[in-house]
Amino acid sequence: MKKAIFISFALALAVFFQPVFAAQYAVDKAHSNVGFSVKHMVISNVKGNFGDFAGTFSFDEKSKALTAANAVIKVASVNTNEPKRDDHLRSPDFFDAQKFPEMSFVMKKAAATGDKLRVTGDLTIRGVTKEVTLEGEFLGAVKDPWGNQRAGFTASGTINRNDFGVSFNKVLETGGLVVGNEVKLSLEIEGVQQK
Repeated sequence: MKKAIFISFALALAVFFQPVFAAQYAVDKAHSNVGFSVKHMVISNVKGNFGDFAGTFSFDEKSKALTAANAVIKVASVNTNEPKRDDHLRSPDFFDAQKFPEMSFVMKKAAATGDKLRVTGDLTIRGVTKEVTLEGEFLGAVKDPWGNQRAGFTASGTINRNDFGVSFNKVLETGGLVVGNEVKLSLEIEGVQQK
């Protein structure tokens, strides 16, 4: 009887502590999007994205465990479909792209519940690093017609741009701000497994 209980306990531990075999993926820039949205004069939202970025993540398709993720974004690639505004965003008033050409994210931990993800990591903008948490979803994994394994995620979160020294603003007559302080981040990520 004791032997049977011990064997059952050992099997349970083996299942619980099964190793995670995470494969490394490179972000496919052509099929990914790094976007943001911020309030303009309180009454509307301005949306934009960054066109130049690179990243990798380690992911186990079976357990849906994300074990590592990092990304580097070229600040000068900001695009809001308004050239004058984009030039202003690159200036010292906002990102100061000449002095701080890149922003980055390095994952510290991640938790998965089914297809839902919660990713916490260090976000660096203008040389300032703050911990942020993003809520995400695993969209699936598939082999493309050329034999490459692909995996997709979404992630979103909100940051306060003042925390990173991006503090330029003007006050409206009504007391509101020209540019909202809260910035909503929206990521659509597709990765290709590295061989």
